[in-house]
Amino acid sequence: MKNGLSILLVALTINFATAQEIGLKIGDIAPELAYNNPKGNQLKLSSLKGKLVLIEFWASWCGPCREELPAFEKLYQEYQDLGVEILAVNVDSEAEKANVLLDDIEVSFPVLFDTSGEVSQLYDVSAMPTTVLIDRDGNVRLLHPGYRKGDEKKYEKAIKMLMRE
Repeated sequence: MKNGLSILLVALTINFATAQEIGLKIGDIAPELAYNNPKGNQLKLSSLKGKLVLIEFWASWCGPCREELPAFEKLYQEYQDLGVEILAVNVDSEAEKANVLLDDIEVSFPVLFDTSGEVSQLYDVSAMPTTVLIDRDGNVRLLHPGYRKGDEKKYEKAIKMLMRE
């Protein structure tokens, strides 16, 4: 019986280690993402190299997302001229649901639609909302699942720190 338990613990440890290796981590190069802007032109994350990029994964059904989007708009208005880009990636299976919310909450930063869930998988998104901050070289510098009022102050602090690098 003792040997069986030892084997089980080893197997769990291996599975946990494998799961950690698969997930996105601080310091990783951000996975490429490409999207069409409203004018129909394709934009790639790699084309934003040299800028700080804050990616926000959100859904229309997510209450905290509704609170966070206006906070991101304030950050965007304050920092876009200083080389900060914000991309909002909506994960609803139907873009129309997101558009209904965006009629109530206006944002001026680009909104991407990940109706297939492919981008969310690349970024290992497991909570709504999830925020990822990418430095000028394309490296992940902050991963933050969820949202509580005041988290935007942490993002702003991280942006200011990265601007000094």
